[in-house]
Amino acid sequence: MHHSSSTSTSVHGFYTFLTQGLDDLYAAIHSHNFITIQFLQTVLSSLQSFHSQLTLVVQKLHLPVGEKWLDEYMDETARLWEVCHVLKTGVSNMENYYTAGENISTVAQNHHQLSRQVLRAINGCQRERVGLEEENRSLIETRIQPLLMKFDKNVSIESKFNGFNGFRGVLYALKNTNSLLLTILLSGLVYCSSETSFSSSNTDCYDEGDQQVGFGSGFMASAARLHERMKVSENGQTGILLYEFQMAGNSMDELKRMVERLDFDLHEKVEKLKNCFGALKCGAENVIVQLDDFFDEIVEGRKKLLDLCTHT
Repeated sequence: MHHSSSTSTSVHGFYTFLTQGLDDLYAAIHSHNFITIQFLQTVLSSLQSFHSQLTLVVQKLHLPVGEKWLDEYMDETARLWEVCHVLKTGVSNMENYYTAGENISTVAQNHHQLSRQVLRAINGCQRERVGLEEENRSLIETRIQPLLMKFDKNVSIESKFNGFNGFRGVLYALKNTNSLLLTILLSGLVYCSSETSFSSSNTDCYDEGDQQVGFGSGFMASAARLHERMKVSENGQTGILLYEFQMAGNSMDELKRMVERLDFDLHEKVEKLKNCFGALKCGAENVIVQLDDFFDEIVEGRKKLLDLCTHT
């Protein structure tokens, strides 16, 4: 008897944890209209804590060894790993762009009377931006489509999600949440196109039917609310939605207009450009460190659960 009550506590606890995490993210984006690096790092932290929480729940559920639940967990963590690698590639692709941006401020500080050099540096950086967006767009088109799942909304919940002491329901909730959070990260850091847009149907996995479900319906409502909020922030745009990325581009375009007007009072604009590209670089580097930590955690979680199955 004790066994099943601890099971239901840990399953219930997991839904509460997910719901709370999603509500915190909603509060974080609700106060801003922009998808900032800080917000995206919080999204990534949530992804990490949801994953480690799942690993803990599984250890409490006393699941049968050698059963299908392990395959399902492995499939989901493999998908997470794959998408995070695409994220890492997309963010790493920014390096040439912010390096070219830093180069503009160096050139402008040394040659502010020589508008030709400054323009050349700006044009070079604008080409990098176009190249980066092209490369990241094709990354999303070729690598992401098979990984962001469409959901079967007409599942018969009761039978499906009580499987393995409620683990099936927990994993389904996590998959749904992972898809939403990964979509936010991809559209912010890599590229927002029809594949990752919040207005398109592939993330539209929270229909009213789900609200009736006995399990974790609070989490569904929270996920749907965050999803709707992201639609507002996306506002029909395509491209890299990251606020710091857009600010860097704007500061460069402003500087270019001044140089073309032969307005040499550039100091303030150059300073702004330097700060914008500095923030972009710092943000990108921090995200990569965080992703590398997450890869280690995924490997660790998989190893833990495999050991759990072999040492019983």
